[in-house]
Amino acid sequence: MTKPFKNLKVVELASVLAGPSVGLFFAELGAKVIKIENKTTNGDVTRSWKLASEKNTDNTSAYFYSVNAGKTHLFLDLKNKVDYAKCINEIKTADIVITNYKKGDDEKLGLHYSAIKKLNQKIIYASINGFGEESERAAYDLILQAESGFMSINGEKKSKPLKMPIALIDILAAHQLKEGILLALLQQAKDGKSKKVSVSLFDSAVTSLANQATNWLVAKHLPVQLGSIHPNIAPYGEIFTTKDKAQITFAIGTDKQFISLLTILKLENVIDSKLCGSNQLRVKNREAIFDVLSQSISTQSFKTLYNKCLQADVPIGKIRNIKEVMELPEAKKMIVKGKKAITLKSNSFKIS
Repeated sequence: MTKPFKNLKVVELASVLAGPSVGLFFAELGAKVIKIENKTTNGDVTRSWKLASEKNTDNTSAYFYSVNAGKTHLFLDLKNKVDYAKCINEIKTADIVITNYKKGDDEKLGLHYSAIKKLNQKIIYASINGFGEESERAAYDLILQAESGFMSINGEKKSKPLKMPIALIDILAAHQLKEGILLALLQQAKDGKSKKVSVSLFDSAVTSLANQATNWLVAKHLPVQLGSIHPNIAPYGEIFTTKDKAQITFAIGTDKQFISLLTILKLENVIDSKLCGSNQLRVKNREAIFDVLSQSISTQSFKTLYNKCLQADVPIGKIRNIKEVMELPEAKKMIVKGKKAITLKSNSFKIS
């Protein structure tokens, strides 16, 4: 089951992150993915998105490699008749086409769903747009984070609105498009017909607000910036520093976990049950509880406290930088050493 899509052919008419990450998903699972890039603009724009530390002699960037490994790259000018014919020939024998055209651009190129369906009666046409299929707005992840409310709730208390340091909306939309494609493949196995799957970045972002949205819809509680803490659970997300300067956090979701933490810290007789006897009380009194926990944790060594919490099933996490993460045994299993670059697997599931 390591290459379940080895008989699939995917044509990727997409650039930047969201669409290409969907292509990467299929490439990793065995599909032949042909990424068509605009040769008049030196290909996908992310080829030029280089860090200051990257070599300026290479025509690709670390960013580009993150979602484009394992593909066949075909550089074409779709306004050129010969190149356009090459693109059409690839589509005729494809199972899936992935696009992220702005409204109208697909029609100008004759690469919209109705046109491609005439060329290939069993095609699955998967497209990503910004604010809906009828919107002409340019869509960048930053703009979606702003428009969908994410920036308004991200950051420390009373800080300026803050963008998340990854293109999270692109990644969320890509995952939803993958789900749609997989459902379309399942339906197609039954009826043999072509399918169109479309995903809006904005819709993907809003649906991902999850409990933050229902806190408003149900309880009329307007989510605000709280840093890492959770509005519904405590202690959850507060940052503590150990005696040896390690930074840690807890995700205490049950009364049992909290009691176990107090036992480990020898605070079971210190904190008044009137402050912490239930999760709701802990949310109400989280600052007072933080002060007591923080004082105790500052006297503990990280390794000892970490191991005690793991043994007692108390959810604890060390705040690691990316270098530390990539050195973890679990993370090393997800690193792919290619011919041109070292990248990460886009999927983490296993089927047995």
